[in-house]
Amino acid sequence: MAYKAEDDYDYLFKVVLIGDSGVGKSNLLSRFTRNEFSLESKSTIGVEFATRTIRVDEKVVKAQIWDTAGQERYRAITSAYYRGAVGALVVYDITRHVTFENIERWLKELREHTDSSTIIMLVGNKADLRHLRAVSTEDAKDFAERENSFFMETSALESMNVENAFSEVLTQIHHVVSKKALEAGNDPAALPKGQTINIGSKDDVSAVKKAGCCSA
Repeated sequence: MAYKAEDDYDYLFKVVLIGDSGVGKSNLLSRFTRNEFSLESKSTIGVEFATRTIRVDEKVVKAQIWDTAGQERYRAITSAYYRGAVGALVVYDITRHVTFENIERWLKELREHTDSSTIIMLVGNKADLRHLRAVSTEDAKDFAERENSFFMETSALESMNVENAFSEVLTQIHHVVSKKALEAGNDPAALPKGQTINIGSKDDVSAVKKAGCCSA
């Protein structure tokens, strides 16, 4: 779908990718934002982000998706990384059970740095490696239900469910923002175009949540 200009959007949502090193976070990002996949991808150093604009419920939403190294030595950037995030994809590799076990730790960190209304999607990546599966879909589904998060299995290689996973997260974020705007007595459509909406993150009070006030 073509857009008139890069900055012609109704909402800007920050979404973070978290999970162990090597689970495919960078390839999920490049598949969604550029429709690219690299078998030779190197470990991410520090932080990268990319954007893509999609249509959600008749609104134009620009997603700013942040990707970080899963290695411990880069954890110092944590609070800045999460600041203002309204959605997260927590990624594990279906062929490496330890990456699934570590999801609990990633979720704990995410919840320490974001608001309870942050939309969380558990993502089991590398679903194309069916013969090497170490984490059952049922176990992951059960875990996601217990954690009150969404769940999807993806393959960045085969481009399976990547679009769906990101689109679902962005749609759910939009629903939360719209609901909060209505509760505050604001018409979501009346918000300034391109305003970043932080749905109650600890660092930034949501523009929508302030009773009727749209100025930062």
